[in-house]
Amino acid sequence: MARGATKQMSKRAMRLIIGLLILGFGTSLIQLAGIQLVNGREYKEKAAERYLGDSEVPALRGTIYDCNMHALAQSASAWLVFIDPVNITVSKKNKTESQIESELNAKRELIADGLSKILGVDAQTILEKTKKNSRYEKIKGEIDLSLRTQVMEFIDENNLYSCVGVSTDVTRYYPYGSLASTLIGFTGDQDVGREGLEAKYDDILTGIPGRIISAKSASSGSVPIEYTSINEAKQGTSLVLTIDRTIQSKLESELGKAYESAQAKAAYGIVMDVKTGAILAMSNMPNYDLNDPFTLYSETENERVSKITDEEERKAAVSSAVKEQRKNSVITASYEPGSVFKLITLAAGLEEGVVSETTTHNCVGGIQVPGHYIRCHKRDGHGHQNLQMGLMNSCNPFFISTGQKIGEEKFYDYFEAFGFTSKTGIDLAGESEPKVNAAYHSREKFGISQLSSYSFGQTFEVTPLQMITAVAAIANGGKLMTPYVVAKQLDEAGNVIAETQPVMKRQVVSETTSERVLTMMEAVVSAGTGKNAYVAGYRVAGKTGTSQKLHDGAGKYVSSFACVAPADDPEVAILIAIDEPVGQVNGGQIAAPVASSLVEEIMTYLGVDPEYNEKEQNLIDIVAPSLVGRTVSDAKGIAKDKNITVRVIGDGENVIRQIPGHGQTMPQQGVVILYTDDRAEEKVKVPDFRGMSLSVARRSANDVGINIKISGNAFSGSDILSYAQDIPVGTEVKYGDVVTVYFKSYSGVSDSLYG
Repeated sequence: MARGATKQMSKRAMRLIIGLLILGFGTSLIQLAGIQLVNGREYKEKAAERYLGDSEVPALRGTIYDCNMHALAQSASAWLVFIDPVNITVSKKNKTESQIESELNAKRELIADGLSKILGVDAQTILEKTKKNSRYEKIKGEIDLSLRTQVMEFIDENNLYSCVGVSTDVTRYYPYGSLASTLIGFTGDQDVGREGLEAKYDDILTGIPGRIISAKSASSGSVPIEYTSINEAKQGTSLVLTIDRTIQSKLESELGKAYESAQAKAAYGIVMDVKTGAILAMSNMPNYDLNDPFTLYSETENERVSKITDEEERKAAVSSAVKEQRKNSVITASYEPGSVFKLITLAAGLEEGVVSETTTHNCVGGIQVPGHYIRCHKRDGHGHQNLQMGLMNSCNPFFISTGQKIGEEKFYDYFEAFGFTSKTGIDLAGESEPKVNAAYHSREKFGISQLSSYSFGQTFEVTPLQMITAVAAIANGGKLMTPYVVAKQLDEAGNVIAETQPVMKRQVVSETTSERVLTMMEAVVSAGTGKNAYVAGYRVAGKTGTSQKLHDGAGKYVSSFACVAPADDPEVAILIAIDEPVGQVNGGQIAAPVASSLVEEIMTYLGVDPEYNEKEQNLIDIVAPSLVGRTVSDAKGIAKDKNITVRVIGDGENVIRQIPGHGQTMPQQGVVILYTDDRAEEKVKVPDFRGMSLSVARRSANDVGINIKISGNAFSGSDILSYAQDIPVGTEVKYGDVVTVYFKSYSGVSDSLYG
């Protein structure tokens, strides 16, 4: 080929190569420009994800304390197990696609089965998560150190560091389990408040998470600490409640016993500071364990749902029952208050001046009102009685006549003023709003018939919280207070950042009226239907109630009792209500004794000294005499002079040991155990004291060598019998030990038949 032609072809080839180079570089430049200018932010974020580790540090939730700074709800550091599905990989070298897929599935199953066995999470659920196109899937949070150790060992044994991880987490726990459960509530997924205070104050209890941002090497390993940025988590606001753990525990113990013995549908109890409206204790039965809020605890409900044969229907019934047990029924449930409401009628009548202590009424067993005849619970009537006697006897006709004297308009004014047409305004979520013409009648529909039934507490409904708030107003000089449970809010350092001040809504009645009602309430307890609320050494003012349910549960009853103590200067108000009791239904029979036990325990706890009257003197503990070193004969003589029984153990002539010891307190007319040799202390089985009179119970206790403490109404009549004891029958105790025996009256405490 000619030299010129060859040269020409070389030039063409050169141009082609240059063109291709220009085209290639141009395309690269355009792509680079697109990466930097158009998609620069996206690629920058991807690079950051690859070379920067950004992990969240969970914040501790604020603590919930009782009034004495005992933690009722608390958060602690824990751990969380997660997987990185994208990083669940296997080596592909020299393997077919089917081999790779088989090994990948095996690894996924290994992870699912291993974590399932350790954490108790369904293996299939974990397996599905391993297949997701995701970099993070939570398996389980709030695990303890033991489980974390097991997970780490599993990761190490199977070299799963790239796809299974453990990070810091927080766990919420409740040190006292079921204590105040329906009040406190609990947290669910993501540490979010569910129910009660946990839900109401979730926004401030929740802390602010921290972050750890650290540089990573190409192999995803962390680089030195100087390349790490830490923003520390901030704990949420803590709450200090008005609830007193000790009083709350006492309320739940006594309320629980009443709920079980009455085989009731439910039971409610509240203890309130009379002067401020602060709630010292609040409970309803059945309750539940805050650490396990998804279990159904009611034996009655468990028995009911177990009879449902259809599986799906049974699951739905269990779910509904669990939700129901978590309700704070003290603020959501409504009931006819019955004769406790007579206190409102009495206060209104005295304030308006239409009745006085000298007002009388002749009860013939009933009273005619427009449209029907309303009977008294005492069918043959109470006869001629004054106002105080009318309250003591819980006479329906007397209070119907009092309501009629007040008049429809004025009565309705007081009904509103005492707070029965509105919420109390307590700082809790879920308080029921009283619905007009459902819970109560509108003013337009309130006529003489409604006035008559309202006067003794029927044909309308209130919540337990509304009722005790009104009773407290009567006791504190006539001031209707706003109830509250949160006293203070604390920051992370424990500084007070907010504090609740008592709020008086209005003056409902005068101080004079308040004092007059308290005097009559005290007579109800000393000699009326409330005498089973009697507490030796303390003055108690109260009122019984036994209302017939007119809607749901028609024909059944709510038994209740409201009281304040001490009567001469009230500190606490107590309301006990038993919903649908079986057997005894009168408030004076089953609710008043609960209040009696609570008053005795609370007054003692608060340091209120008892003041015993003459008939109560034999309930005061005495000091055991010194009998050690004396002959058995001399010891018996000394004990007899002090009205003490002795029980001699041993065949010796001299006392070498005694129980109770010299200087220790013991009940009057009790027993002292005298040992005449060095044998070990013996035990005896506790007898059944139920159904015994006071004298018989004391004699039975002395016969077996134990002492009894008398609690409840042991003086108001000849029909006083024991009904419970704090140590079960048949329990083995040491000689000389003390068993508390509870007494109550079985007559003169009835106020059933509509209140």
